Amino acid sequence: MTSTHTSETPETPHSPDPAAATRSPSPAAPGSAPAMLALHQTVLGGPEVLRLTELPRPAPGPGQILVAVHAAGLNPTDFKHRAQKVFLPPPPMTLGWDVSGTVVETGYGVTLFRPGDEVFGMLPYPYGAGSHAEYVTGPTRAFVAKPAGIDHVQAAALPLAALTAWQALVETADLRAGQRVLIHAAAGGVGHLAVQIAKERGAHVTGTASAPKHDFLRELGADACVDHRSEDFAGTEERYDVVLDSLGGETATRSVGVLRPGGVLVSLLPGAEDTEAAAERARVRAVTLLVEHDQAGMRAVADLVDRGKLRAHVSNTFPLAEGARAHAQGETGRTTGKLVITVR
Repeated sequence: MTSTHTSETPETPHSPDPAAATRSPSPAAPGSAPAMLALHQTVLGGPEVLRLTELPRPAPGPGQILVAVHAAGLNPTDFKHRAQKVFLPPPPMTLGWDVSGTVVETGYGVTLFRPGDEVFGMLPYPYGAGSHAEYVTGPTRAFVAKPAGIDHVQAAALPLAALTAWQALVETADLRAGQRVLIHAAAGGVGHLAVQIAKERGAHVTGTASAPKHDFLRELGADACVDHRSEDFAGTEERYDVVLDSLGGETATRSVGVLRPGGVLVSLLPGAEDTEAAAERARVRAVTLLVEHDQAGMRAVADLVDRGKLRAHVSNTFPLAEGARAHAQGETGRTTGKLVITVR
């Protein structure tokens, strides 16, 4: 299990202080097991529940590696799990699925990596969280070698978002050259990587985003942009083979109407109640995707990076001690690309 837990009694913070995670932890007792610092919480709530906490350093089990975390990506799912019960059991818990770092120790049976190897990957979602810490364990096959041409910050920004885009566009929708794809929230974490993956597949890409982000999308290769604040993506004659929807709800249902018969809608959040019925009437496929850790997918992502076809845009970084501030910024919903927590 990659999550880090303590047996301490949950306690409610005294004030909603986004910088609460900067408070110093108590030193470990002499002779105790190796310790580490982690962005930890004992209750659900806002960013103020996050505390920089000293916890026991995990040890790798069979088929696992222990990674010294250099950087860890931040995703909207981190905000949701911090604030409410989604998939994980109640706190205490340490969140984080994206990780880039160095192998410190290997568990029994591991043959793919050795101590000193630089790796990046996505811990098993949802139950493998724990990368917002100085060390984390995870299954060997959740990781691949970090591309030499990018640093740990760039690498940490990729796994969950890039795997989501890859699994949605390539593995689920089978996006092919010459097809037309609409990507909602195209300047966001998943969206901006999906634009690049779709272009590498030879597709014609339309992205929705606020007007100030359209130049950014065009730099990524988008062929057309829709201002979601002033334009109706469904109010044109344009029809698509694939829609990637990270918004859910009514956006998913309305996206059915812009698909050609036989098209595919891949949503990352549940659609409205009538989405499936609308898809059936329109003779299109509508599915909801939950990202999975996948070594073959990570190798495909690494290959795209190595060939200069994929790069994460990191809009800001925060040291581990300021993880609460990172969550607060991320929840504004105005981030272009990704936020990353730096550890080493």
